[in-house]
Amino acid sequence: MQTNPRLNIRQVTWANPVGAGLRAAQQAELDARFGTSDHEPGPPPSEADAAIFLVAHDKASGQPVGCGGLRLLDQHTAEIKRLYVLPYTRGSGVASSILAALEGHAHALGITSVAAEAGSAQPDGRNFYESSGFMPVPNFGPHKGVEHSYCYAKTIDSRSAAHTAMT
Repeated sequence: MQTNPRLNIRQVTWANPVGAGLRAAQQAELDARFGTSDHEPGPPPSEADAAIFLVAHDKASGQPVGCGGLRLLDQHTAEIKRLYVLPYTRGSGVASSILAALEGHAHALGITSVAAEAGSAQPDGRNFYESSGFMPVPNFGPHKGVEHSYCYAKTIDSRSAAHTAMT
């Protein structure tokens, strides 16, 4: 995947207020979709377990338009967490650019596989992962036994993790 020339994707801390605002917007959208705020099995990601967290900004306006992070599951596997783009940017390549940047960071960390999960109220997320080369896998970790939870995985190698320059 190539870098989106309209974006600046920056690594920030989990506590970064812009990233926190994007995560809050994502959670509000999920609350509305699922009809509850209890839609994440297991502990939510945090500063302590987020190996990488990225925020994408529109170059022209400087506005933040999306985010995403990696939570280490073991020495060679990370889970994509809080991949989110603002609704008005969907379909413009923002999510794909964030995913490519996450894959590049994963590769640099020696991660060989990335996992992801999308729930029943997230057909857009499921379609996105499938079209991005992720394959359905049995539910893992806190998603095991969770009805209407769809898990995916993708092998990361030098070809699939085209390392992008971060600005």
